[in-house]
Amino acid sequence: KNQEYFIEGADIGMDCALLQLNSGRVSMATASVSDEKGEKAVSHGIHRAVNNLAAGGTAARAVQLHIMLPERMREIALRRMMEAAAATVRDLNIVISGGHTEVLARLKKPLVSVTAIGEYSGEQSVKEKSCQPGQDIVMTKWTGLSGSALLAAEKEDELKKRYPEYFVKSAQALEKYYSVMPEAEIAMQEGVTVMHDVAGGGIYRALWELGEKCQSGLQVYLKKIPIKQETVEVCEFFHLNPYEIRSDGALLMVTDRGKELVSKLELAGIHAVQIGTLTDSRDRVIVNEEEQRFLEMPRTEQVISEILDS
Repeated sequence: KNQEYFIEGADIGMDCALLQLNSGRVSMATASVSDEKGEKAVSHGIHRAVNNLAAGGTAARAVQLHIMLPERMREIALRRMMEAAAATVRDLNIVISGGHTEVLARLKKPLVSVTAIGEYSGEQSVKEKSCQPGQDIVMTKWTGLSGSALLAAEKEDELKKRYPEYFVKSAQALEKYYSVMPEAEIAMQEGVTVMHDVAGGGIYRALWELGEKCQSGLQVYLKKIPIKQETVEVCEFFHLNPYEIRSDGALLMVTDRGKELVSKLELAGIHAVQIGTLTDSRDRVIVNEEEQRFLEMPRTEQVISEILDS
């Protein structure tokens, strides 16, 4: 009987489900797990879950937290995590509607699971819309945002051996761009076909998933993919590819009117670039001047976790 409330489920590139409630309103729910340290595990986990909803065309209303802690963790650390959670939901104008905390003996660092719940106001879900060859791909903000910000925060002392303090602080400040809610709201008003938030695995993984979601090929120009100089420097220091690291805060959108959407976003103070188009083949191609790279199914990102644990 409960199946009558279920409209559509999660899929590759679609990190939330769509439900029809008795009130007639449509809600969506999504979950996100963060394995980072301390308060960043909470704030980043909330942002990722809320961004998943935003990419599905829904504004989050509340989140629920499940925090698993190692035995040796001090109470003051948990208090800081909850303070970080309160600050994050306040910035996003949402609430914490519930949660659970438990201690697990085998954990070495906190593990946070976040479930976000929102209300969908559109007549047609983003997933139901059909992508077409020739449509434009627009990207907001910059690649590698969350990866470089996280490394700058956790490896501050190492980076200061090469870069001045103001530069490291500037890299850390990239975390202020994590939310994609503002651009997703504008995109829905402009009638985009599909949205996909860029998260673990970076822009290359997100583009591959976008192709899967649209069941089409794509052609993207590498030099049009926006990137911050702070990200370039941090990735060079740690020998990382900036196009393959965590990029929470960036959003991909498919639209018939790329230039118009970019203009709308820029007017709202959101950096945006038209980086490519959908094609009628199955190839997902990154063009760099005379060279082409064919995207393949992405691997799970592990490198940043290894650096953070070192």
